[in-house]
Amino acid sequence: MRELVWRRLTEAGVARFPGAYGRIPNFVGAEEAARRALELPEVREARVVFVNPDSPQYPLRAALLSEGKILVLAKPGLEGEIPFLLLHPSRLRVHPLRAATLKGAFRYGEPLRSEDLPPVDLFVTGCVAASPRGERLGKGGGFADREYALLLSREKIGPETPVLTTVHEIQLLPRIPQEDHDLRLTLIVTPERILRVSRETSPSCRRKGSSLKYF
Repeated sequence: MRELVWRRLTEAGVARFPGAYGRIPNFVGAEEAARRALELPEVREARVVFVNPDSPQYPLRAALLSEGKILVLAKPGLEGEIPFLLLHPSRLRVHPLRAATLKGAFRYGEPLRSEDLPPVDLFVTGCVAASPRGERLGKGGGFADREYALLLSREKIGPETPVLTTVHEIQLLPRIPQEDHDLRLTLIVTPERILRVSRETSPSCRRKGSSLKYF
């Protein structure tokens, strides 16, 4: 499935530098997807947002900082005893466009232990592929699943915390096989539309069924 999506993005000419293969692929229209995401009430009302450091979510990170949101990023592989970085817009001395880059986050972000993180209102993750059922496919390292599990274990997020991704339409697949530990999406935003996945409040039910609403 990963190879299929990477190939389709490349053949369609919508994969941006440095290419789609082997990564969370950056795509043409990422800025428009970020703009659509900002219209969502879950995004507008969020004060603290956990967000991945990948290129396709850069426009969203920059926009969130510009809107005054506090960002939390994980270091690659949750390395070290202080595995998180916090970007607080009121304490930054550089423009959000600079702070929102991966290099900017490491340079200007405040190192933070998991127990010292503020409660997170929105969880943003990158995808290789997503399905309208809320199923997600990452690049294969299990990074997002581990980050989500750690925040959940520290009670920094809860079962009802929205999980959002921005992807190209080509990255949408009808079904993606899932295991019990796999992270599930509640909001999928493309340059063309917003897909909202409704699930039961029980963690067990959230794995078993979903219904889709289109905006």
